[in-house]
Amino acid sequence: MIDINIIRESPDLVKAAARNRGMEVNIDAILALDTERREAIYDVEKKKARRNETSKKISELRQAGRDAGEMIEAMRTLGDEIKQLDARVAEAEAQLNDAMLEVPNIPRDEVPIGDDKPDNKTVRTWGEKPHFDFQPKSHWEVGEALGVMDFERSAQIAGSRFVIQFGAGAAIERALISFMLDVHTSEHGYTEVWPPYLARAECLVATGSLPKFEEDLFRLREGLYLIPTAEVPLTNLHRGQIIDAADLPKCYTAYTPCFRAEAGAAGKESRGLIRRHQFHKVELMKFVTAEQEDEELEKLVANAEQIVQRLGLHYRVTLLCTGELTFSSYKTYDIEGYFPGLDAYYELSSCSIYGEFQSRRCGTRYRPEPAARPRFVCTMNGSGLATGRTLAAILETYQRADGTVEVPEVLRPYMRGQSVIGL
Repeated sequence: MIDINIIRESPDLVKAAARNRGMEVNIDAILALDTERREAIYDVEKKKARRNETSKKISELRQAGRDAGEMIEAMRTLGDEIKQLDARVAEAEAQLNDAMLEVPNIPRDEVPIGDDKPDNKTVRTWGEKPHFDFQPKSHWEVGEALGVMDFERSAQIAGSRFVIQFGAGAAIERALISFMLDVHTSEHGYTEVWPPYLARAECLVATGSLPKFEEDLFRLREGLYLIPTAEVPLTNLHRGQIIDAADLPKCYTAYTPCFRAEAGAAGKESRGLIRRHQFHKVELMKFVTAEQEDEELEKLVANAEQIVQRLGLHYRVTLLCTGELTFSSYKTYDIEGYFPGLDAYYELSSCSIYGEFQSRRCGTRYRPEPAARPRFVCTMNGSGLATGRTLAAILETYQRADGTVEVPEVLRPYMRGQSVIGL
């Protein structure tokens, strides 16, 4: 969440930031709750000070052998009033915290103001669109024709937006996972993590998934949630801890399956591998100081781009506009791969910085100097990459006229040297 002091000092800034995202937040109600909380704290502290003074006087009367009964009775009354005020403070703090959880992060100044994808800013492109001497097919047409994907049977098992992958279709996604993890750990310096695929509600609150987006999550009867991304467990790795400044930045990578209800999503993106309820991803996560944030974000984006480049896929990098940012992010770059069968760009990686927004929610801090007051760390993450979408881009980019698909060279060592997926 954002610092309450920002709302106190610049309420119009916070209101404008929410409007630029297409959201309305009742900042005036938050300020009223904040005032109520502070007044309650002031009242209870005054009464506690009176109680301390009265307690001291009672002790003095007793030592002097004088009757303190009247003061003792006043102490009991004062104690009841303090209990009531403590409850009032707790209720006001809970109401304020709930209201603060609805306030989105404030976009950085360099983020373009806009509502939707056309308002995003293209930062750079890499490679060229592939050319074919035949009409390229969609990845689901290629995959089903080769017998390496089956959407109909997966629907019989789990419903729509799932897929079963067979043979080389399964092996190439496993190859992608291993390739990505190897590059990020051995070349980019990330520590590999194998986290739980379930998370408590408070961990999803920390990343901003709750309470705002509960409808997009799968909740289990035990109260746990299936993770929508490895961002959730990785962000909470240092929950409640104070990290040594010398250890920053801390960089982690993790492969996990991801589960999203995708409530309300529809259209052609729901076809094939673009938008599914279960997909797989290699995530990149960093804990940094505010001074390191910009440089480390650029490194993170470059790390994800290297994967796309080595796979030989044409892509563009876009800076998302305010309306396209996630609730928690205040700056995001998307790496959008080109899908020739669909003649469209789709996100392969989304790399975001959050400032202190997430670390305030999960209490992750660092101490700049040994005796210094702890500060909240800054967090960032990005896909490195989403393997299903990357596989889809490979099938469309490397398809051949005879229906077979060439395997990108960097993946062949992970597929026992297989160079072609064919009938």
